[in-house]
Amino acid sequence: MPTDRITFPGHAGHELAARLDRPEGPHLATALFAHCFTCSKDIPAARRIAARLSAMGVAVLRFDFTGLGHSGGEFENTTFSSNVGDLEAAAAWLKDQGMAPDILIGHSLGGAAVLRAAGQIESAKAVVTIGAPFDPGHVTHNFGDALETIADNGVAEVNLGGRPFRIGQAFVEDVVAEKLEGSIGKLNRALLVLHAPRDSIVGIENATQIFMAAKHPKSFVTLDDADHLITRGRDAEYAASVIAAWVGRYVALNAPAPPIGAPEGVIRVVEADPKGFLQDISDGPDHHLLADEPRAYGGTNRGLSPYGFISSGLGACTSMTIRMYARRKGWPLTGIRVDVTHDKVHAQDAETRGVEKIDTFRREITLMGDLDEEQRAKLLEIADKCPVHRTLEQSSHIETVLAA
Repeated sequence: MPTDRITFPGHAGHELAARLDRPEGPHLATALFAHCFTCSKDIPAARRIAARLSAMGVAVLRFDFTGLGHSGGEFENTTFSSNVGDLEAAAAWLKDQGMAPDILIGHSLGGAAVLRAAGQIESAKAVVTIGAPFDPGHVTHNFGDALETIADNGVAEVNLGGRPFRIGQAFVEDVVAEKLEGSIGKLNRALLVLHAPRDSIVGIENATQIFMAAKHPKSFVTLDDADHLITRGRDAEYAASVIAAWVGRYVALNAPAPPIGAPEGVIRVVEADPKGFLQDISDGPDHHLLADEPRAYGGTNRGLSPYGFISSGLGACTSMTIRMYARRKGWPLTGIRVDVTHDKVHAQDAETRGVEKIDTFRREITLMGDLDEEQRAKLLEIADKCPVHRTLEQSSHIETVLAA
């Protein structure tokens, strides 16, 4: 995905560092991402979600709050309210670029911030929270004994995630005073709550309270055994996939007409993991798939292999072709199963040079229903009329048998 490095003025005028992840194809919508407390725009979860959304035509702006990452200002002078102000500033910058945000996504305290800011961002149609606290004051539990020092001296250094941060009394007072129930009740936008039951930082009861305070439309999806920061790749991918599937119900992602000569549109494949083989595949805004290699060949086995996609295309086309014929004839075909095997492994084949080999696909077709032998024989013949079969047979051998 193309990424622009940009800056814009935050709530107090300090320059905030941001990344704008743009779709490689048509720009269909815009999302604004707010990171977790003391995190940055570049955490794995933010990158993965941005990659998935950009693959479906959604531009994503992720930025560092004042005093964090590459942004200006002093963190000790910030508050929860200033984070909300930074979000509003980011939304205003996007609006000035003609990209007013349609979707607000917030992780942890960033999730609380988007719930609070949503009412001030008129363009937003959908809000997503990930591991967000219902009570923003929950974050002070991480300060431990430093709370007394902060109260006495006005500021104290707190170790969070192995890094020192200076926390000011203004932050503590502001975050403790913040109550989100009213903002959630007046959200007037679609809400998706993502939370892990085993989250040891922000308990699952927070998600329940957010969900109960919100009005419909609202959705609640568990992240199972993910940790609070969504550090594992498969957890980040799952969260990204859920968001991508959900958002299409509430934000119009109307892709332009396909180009001449490509009636089914353009299939876009984007590398998702430069260290492995995982690929994001998008067919417009409606269909999203993953391609990968098996673990035995250096992949993570999170999607079909390239040859697996070819086999599945052959199997699906075969089933559809048989169904169309049986439907036209009015035959009692109640079900179809097509088992396809292929005699190559993509990862092995990719390493082979100068070796000619004819691909062999084997189809075993199971036809269900009260069909006579003549009907079954005719449907087996019709299987070879499948367009994908005709495409493949020019350079491959396809063996077809009818299951008992």
